[in-house]
Amino acid sequence: MRGDIVIVGGGAGGLELASKLGRKLGPSKVMLIDSRLTHIWKPSLHEVAAGTLDIHQEGMSYQMLAHDNGFTFMYGALTALDPGAKRLTVGAIRTADNEEVLPSRTLEFNSLVLAVGSTSNYFGVPGAKEHTISLNATEDAERFRLTLLKLMAQAETRRENGADAGVDIVIIGGGATGVELAAELREASTAYTAYGFQHLVPRRDVRITLLEGAARILAPLPERVSTAALRLLNERGIKVVTECRVTDIAADQVSDREGHVYPVDLCVWAAGICAPEFLSTLGLPTGKNGQVEVDGFLGVKGNADIYAIGDCAGCVDGDGKVVPPRAQAAHQQADYLLKTFLLQAKGKPPQKLPYHYHDYGSLVSFGQTTTVGSLMGSLKGLSWFVEGFFARMMYISLHLLHHAAVLGKVRTGVLALARFLIKRSTPVVKLH
Repeated sequence: MRGDIVIVGGGAGGLELASKLGRKLGPSKVMLIDSRLTHIWKPSLHEVAAGTLDIHQEGMSYQMLAHDNGFTFMYGALTALDPGAKRLTVGAIRTADNEEVLPSRTLEFNSLVLAVGSTSNYFGVPGAKEHTISLNATEDAERFRLTLLKLMAQAETRRENGADAGVDIVIIGGGATGVELAAELREASTAYTAYGFQHLVPRRDVRITLLEGAARILAPLPERVSTAALRLLNERGIKVVTECRVTDIAADQVSDREGHVYPVDLCVWAAGICAPEFLSTLGLPTGKNGQVEVDGFLGVKGNADIYAIGDCAGCVDGDGKVVPPRAQAAHQQADYLLKTFLLQAKGKPPQKLPYHYHDYGSLVSFGQTTTVGSLMGSLKGLSWFVEGFFARMMYISLHLLHHAAVLGKVRTGVLALARFLIKRSTPVVKLH
């Protein structure tokens, strides 16, 4: 079997690249490989975990997307790579009973793009891997949601029988994922009466603690954003502990360097990411956090016609800046490689300018109604603080823009709506 342009990983960057290339070049030229059958926008996983977003409503079938966008989809995980021979292996697919559904397959390629995302970095903390859930994929979010419902049902029964009961949730990591999950959980907890939990008082009985090692939450963002986020969490009855270095995690408690112990029924690890371990077995150069080393044109160093984008790529752009592992970076890199491959298809010279990362700011969601963040201005070092309804609309527009990229047949209407929301939001921003 042979593929012209093969993309491994159907996350934000990989799927957008496959969809845009497929619409231009067709299924005989573009193939996407992924170990799952369904795509979900990763920034939405905290909503799936909280139970405020149905994965069956949000998830998009890779097979359907392949049909609609003109690329070929192969189901399975990358298990081996021979860079010199331009050959890779996709592992077999088996059922829970170990019945083989699809055999192992070998595929030759002309160009390869690695877009396999990231996984959790536990930094060697004892018990972190064994006793926490990390929101890296839909199955993680679903496991969290179902575990939370089970714990609440048990607490409800104890409350009904007159016992003092509740659920202690500890989130380790005060970045965007941890903060958004904490806020979403508090909002969701007020709706749990729909599940028949009549004896639980959400603010009293669903106790949420957010632990952050830095001096403030959302440390990479402007201090004003961090301050606003802390205020919103406090208003929701969420306990925030900063400068907290977790040293040990057990099934029922989390301990920090200062000797504090936090009781826990359900623990989330959101304190750091690294590239998937299997990348180090592929014969490609890897660096910090296991990321594949790429040059300014997103090509893997020392390997012709192999590229890497997104969280798995250790990228320093044309200006010498380290590109952060963010969705907007993956989106930009996908568009850069789109131009690279389209030029190749037309027999034209390659791009002369290397990839350049543009930071457009960050938005952090606080449930279904509120968002805070910062937008980067066109002048260096200038940013605007945004909060409230219009910031929320801008956050939603990012989701719409992603859908527009992978659903070509509706892209015009979705893009128009997203751009309208962004334009209408501009007058309410405040100079930071």
